[in-house]
Order: sequence, then structure tokens, then C-alpha cells
Amino acid sequence: MSSITKRLARETGQGVTEQKAFTLTSPEARSLFADMPVRSGVTVTSATALRVPAVAAAVGLISEACGNLPFKLHDRDTRKAQKDHAAYELIHGEANPWTSAEELREQLTRDALLTGHGFAQVVRNGIGQPLELHRMDPGAVSVETDDYGEPSYRIRLKGGGDTVLPYTEVLHISTLDGVSPITHAKEAIGLALAAEQHLADWFGNAGRPSGYLSTEQDLKPEASTKIVTGWAQVKAGSAAILEGGMKYYPLATTNTDAEFYNNRIEQIREIARAFRIPPTMLFELSRGTWSNTEQMGQQFLTLTLRPWLKRWASAYARVLLPPEDRKALYIEAETKDLLAVDFAVQATAYSQYVAMRAMAPNEVRAGLNLPPMEGGDELANPFTTSGGTTVRAPQTDETEE
Repeated sequence: MSSITKRLARETGQGVTEQKAFTLTSPEARSLFADMPVRSGVTVTSATALRVPAVAAAVGLISEACGNLPFKLHDRDTRKAQKDHAAYELIHGEANPWTSAEELREQLTRDALLTGHGFAQVVRNGIGQPLELHRMDPGAVSVETDDYGEPSYRIRLKGGGDTVLPYTEVLHISTLDGVSPITHAKEAIGLALAAEQHLADWFGNAGRPSGYLSTEQDLKPEASTKIVTGWAQVKAGSAAILEGGMKYYPLATTNTDAEFYNNRIEQIREIARAFRIPPTMLFELSRGTWSNTEQMGQQFLTLTLRPWLKRWASAYARVLLPPEDRKALYIEAETKDLLAVDFAVQATAYSQYVAMRAMAPNEVRAGLNLPPMEGGDELANPFTTSGGTTVRAPQTDETEE
């Protein structure tokens, strides 16, 4: 995405016109464009959108999942974790002394969901090895591309001025098109905000009146005020005395009131579509069952989370692995924690893996967070009595752990 600038003129105290350039991702541009109210009459920004519980849940769900899942650096041939590589600590341990790798992934994913982009600068030592990753404010970074599409990043410095970094020095996470889902779903989020405000005002004014009083007599203002004051003092469950031919008519719930609840439910589904999250993951359970909720959890991993994890793996490799290392090493997120099932199903699966000699007993024990046992590295079927030879399982870092 090429840089788009907007020229502003400002009159200073000495009568000199000062011009200032800023990008569309800067706070100045957001104040001009992002704060425009939608058709429902409310202003939708990343801050106001988070006041909608469904939006806050969607952003938190995706960003926390990307942060909590461990990333590993593996050898392509042996699949052994390369713990001695300079990049391993940055993706699995600490991004910098005050931020863990999990926290940085969560922060940058959240930035991308709210603004479309998340950025972190790579700090290297004298020989070019990556030492730390530092998060940068998305509003201070603009993406520029040359004629061949190669990106570079212009960073506005806090002390004034700016600097340009090549793509190899910036860890960049973005949405599919570089636009936040909040921007794409502005109208849906605005409608949810308007409905929430309307409901809050409705309950703030004690809700719909239970009924109204009517009489055929002409009442003076003083008498009307007296009747209204006396009626307001009637407590729920007590009897009211009507004078002067007064009649009470209760108000029934209209079809509009009945549809209001359905409209609020539909807004949750709309927000779920914008973030590509199954509605049950946002606790919209009107159509949820035990079976389809489990299936939607699998869909969340496959359709929602996996693209983000792929972006993270590619972004990590682009800035942390030299071209020669990418041929032999790869970065991958481990998603087995999201595929956890109940204990009985898990025990059956482990038993079948051991029987088919796909896993050794110690690998099963490692998956259950149990220490290895003697002789547990043999690939043998414990359910048969044949005297066939056994094959020793290949050692992996996960088995050693």
C-alpha cells in the first residue's frame, strides 16, 4: 500500500503558514475519516467498537489465541527444535526484556484487528543476528512500496522527524486487505451501539409505562399534576385508587418490542461474520447444541485462527531467518492444545497410536505431562504377544522434555 499524505496548513502566532504531512494510519487521519458517524447516528472507532461486548470478545479471542499458542523453530528434515538458533528465544521465550513472545503476538494481533496493521521493529547485534522485537504504534508507521511492490516502513519518531526501515527490519502483521474488520463492519457495529444506547435510555427512564389513565372530564393543570404525582407514588403490587371517573388502560407489548431482542441477536451474528468467528464462540447459543458447538470450535481453528498463524509464521521467517536458513528451518505454531478432547476419547486415541506403533509410551506420557519411564521409547504393540522385533522411536525435543 503506497503512502497517502494529506497537507494541512496551520497559522502560527507569527503569521507563518506551517504545513504538516501525515498518513492515513496516523491519529490525525483517523480524526478526519475514521470518526465519521454511520447511518445509525453513532461514531464507530476502534475505541467505541470495543464497547460492544461481541467485538471485544472477538478481538480478545483471536489475539489471545495467537499469543497463547506456542511457536517453535524446527529442522525440516529431522523436525527437531532448534533451540540454539537466535530466533528461537524471540518466538518461544521473550521478545525483549519486558515483553514475552506471547504478549508481543497478542499485542500485534490486537493492533491488526483494530487498525489493520501491527508492527514490531527488529533490533540486531553487530553481526546481524536478531536480539529483540519492539512493538511500534500503528499510528506512527506508514507502509510505502516501490515500483516493484517491495515495501518499506516510514516511522514517525517521538522526538520529531521520521526514519525509513526496510521490510527485513520490521515484523509486520496485517489483515487480509490491510483494513480492520471494524472498518468493514462499521454499520453493523454502529447498529449494535445504537441498540445498546436505546436500551440503556429505555431502562434509565424506568422502561415502558405499564399503562395510562383516561377520563372524559376536563382537568385543570393543577389537578392533572396532582393525579400524576399520586399515581407515581403507587408501589408495585399495591392497589391504586382512581377518582373522578378515571380509567386505567394497560399497554401491551408490541411486535416492535418483540423484534428488538431478535435484532440484537442478529447483530452478534453480523459481528461474528465480520471477524469470521462461529457465533457460538461469542456465546450466541440460540442455535448451539453440544455437537455443532464442538464442530464450530474446529471451524474456529481451521477457518479463523489458521490464517493468522500462517501470517505469523511467515512474518517471523521473513525477518528472523536469513534466506539460507529458510531452506533448512521452518517456524510453526503448535495447535494441539486447541484440539484437546475429553479424557476418554484422548485415552482411546493414544491407545490406538501405541498399538499401530505410531507413538512410543514415553511420547504418550509426555503428552500427559508425565515423566518418561524406562523402556518407554520402544515402538511396540503391547496388545499382541508375537515375538517380533521392536523399533526404537526417534528422539525428539518434545520426548526429552
